[in-house]
Amino acid sequence: MIQIRVEGKSFGALKVLGRIHLQIQAGERVALTGPSGIGKSTLLRIVAGLDQEFEGQISRPDSLAIVFQEPTLLPWRTALDNLKLVHPMLSTSQAASMLSRVGLEYKEDVFPLQLSLGQQRRLSLARAFSGNPDLLIMDEPYASLDKGTAQKMLALTQDLVKEHACSLLFVTHAVEEAEQLCSRTLTLTACPQGAQLS
Repeated sequence: MIQIRVEGKSFGALKVLGRIHLQIQAGERVALTGPSGIGKSTLLRIVAGLDQEFEGQISRPDSLAIVFQEPTLLPWRTALDNLKLVHPMLSTSQAASMLSRVGLEYKEDVFPLQLSLGQQRRLSLARAFSGNPDLLIMDEPYASLDKGTAQKMLALTQDLVKEHACSLLFVTHAVEEAEQLCSRTLTLTACPQGAQLS
């Protein structure tokens, strides 16, 4: 179980997050929506442990993966190396198998900038799931993709989450994405003391 107990998060005098208490059960898929700039990405960074300057406490599994809005791949490394550098215990055949699973078969020696944006997003998914995470955090992973590509990526993500039986915390602006991928949808709303869940 993931326990999120944020009492507040500020940047200087600006109160970004207020009191946010949330539990995510093992294998549960939770979507987080809200307007731009409300603090969704800030909350994700806190949950992931990337931002520790907040009031409160987070209890999360040690095994987690993050898929950001941008693919955040190493452009000077091949697709295969982008998996193995993050997961050094992964064998070459295991890494190649994961690439094939996301539709990147025969792309092992290709560099990220030689891939389309949709293929780069697939590579990011392969990297995330290669570590068999107990918790997957996704921050608008289909932003800037055309509708058809985004729908294919959404279906692939849905399959991978089911296969790996991991918990999911998923930020999106698209209600239909939240409804398709997640079993529960929460919304961050603005409050004087910082954004809160509704």
